Amino acid sequence: MGDYFERKLDEKRRLTIPADLREEFASGVVITQGFKNYLHLYPKSVWDQLVEPELQGNVLDETTADLNVRFRMGKTDSVIDQKQGRISLEQHLLDFAGISRDVVAVRAGRYWRLQRRE
Repeated sequence: MGDYFERKLDEKRRLTIPADLREEFASGVVITQGFKNYLHLYPKSVWDQLVEPELQGNVLDETTADLNVRFRMGKTDSVIDQKQGRISLEQHLLDFAGISRDVVAVRAGRYWRLQRRE
């Protein structure tokens, strides 16, 4: 299983996931803004089991609130296209990350960071 790949988005803003990684996203995908100008790509199972519980946190904690705003603003849920292994990236997320066509994906533990190729 690789920890890095590069791809070009197609004309419909779709990113093709390498064949050897597609099983990782069988539960679906969640795409959010990252901490800086990049995106986070989570397998839905990782989002549900690890991220969502952390976002529940203390209702009066400002850090928890800030994390909720960061990760829920523009968040998209979808499924991987079974035939071609593609996921669609919304334009507002691409704009946030400064991605036009070339995407670099790097594993960051249990999720992936999507960023523009420098």
